[in-house]
Amino acid sequence: MLLVIKYGGNAMGTTADEALLKELTLLVGAGHEPVVVHGGGPEIDSALAERKVPTARVDGLRVTDASTLVIIEAVLCGTLNKRLVRACLQHGIPAVGISGQDGGLVRARRARARGGDDLGFVGEIVSVEPALLRVLSNGGFVPVVAPLAVALDAAHAYNLNADTAAGAIAGALQADAFVVITNVARVLRDLSDPGSGIDTLSLEQARAFAESDGCRQSMRPKILAAVAAVAAGARASYVCAAGPGAIARALAGDATVIAA
Repeated sequence: MLLVIKYGGNAMGTTADEALLKELTLLVGAGHEPVVVHGGGPEIDSALAERKVPTARVDGLRVTDASTLVIIEAVLCGTLNKRLVRACLQHGIPAVGISGQDGGLVRARRARARGGDDLGFVGEIVSVEPALLRVLSNGGFVPVVAPLAVALDAAHAYNLNADTAAGAIAGALQADAFVVITNVARVLRDLSDPGSGIDTLSLEQARAFAESDGCRQSMRPKILAAVAAVAAGARASYVCAAGPGAIARALAGDATVIAA
């Protein structure tokens, strides 16, 4: 089974790391082919604050000027990606760390906010070429991908929302499952009611919910990424909570499942 797993950013560096690593070990041992796409928002926030670089968001996306992009690239591709690779290797997982720039994996153009605001070096994905991921997986390696894209002319990088990047990669790979690991067991229909978790959504229902007032801003890109993955060819998407056995539980139905 080919799985694309979105992991981060609030869960990274916590006890959830150990749970994910143990499960990845079991998946690889059972012959499955996981691809991990990680986030890193909190560590980027800390790095920017430490350097006194101001940050702003529009529609939930970080406005990224040239100096901010340098820090984001260093944190995602250097600090976080290689930390996760080392942790995988310590568990016997043959991980290889790359970003969406490597091999032209993800190409993007300059994105604009819905209101037309300029976001700087924030990318809108144009294409995903998953050949490098297939080579790594076929060779027995586990790709660990940082969510950056390369410009169409390869002149510079673009910052990407990690959920969006992961969903696009899952769709391009036509993954058997796209698993979004987050901090809630299911998408909540009513934020004030923990018992309002949604079990299943069709693509149409998921799109409608993502645009509704009931969908919190941080969940919207996750749902849209899940939709994009299935629409592009992934078999199903799962939104689930971090913790021991998260992926197995999600595949068994303990998640919000989005399918065609």
